[in-house]
Amino acid sequence: QVQLVESGGDWVQPGGSLRLSCAASASIFSFNAMGWYRQAPGKERELVAEISRGGNTNYKASVKGRFTISRDSAKNTMYLQMNSLQSEDTALYYCNARGPPPAYPNSWGQGTQVTVSS
Repeated sequence: QVQLVESGGDWVQPGGSLRLSCAASASIFSFNAMGWYRQAPGKERELVAEISRGGNTNYKASVKGRFTISRDSAKNTMYLQMNSLQSEDTALYYCNARGPPPAYPNSWGQGTQVTVSS
């Protein structure tokens, strides 16, 4: 069972920045892909950004140019640098790692709260 632990969530004013971290209990190159998802109250969980084993990245349209996903293999940690934060970015942010099965099933962290308000 892969363990994913997020950190870095906080309250920030609009226009501010935060960096989220996701520490994995296995080598991040063990996974087919890792990603950040978020869920706001009353809404479905949505993909924010993802990075494949090969380093290809994909972003939700509304965060392109503001958010950057990255990873540090030495620390087995994935990051999400979030700049120019907006109130619409307020949500519980989850780390995800998936594949290949069966060794690495779809796994989730416990979530870290990001609140953007003045």
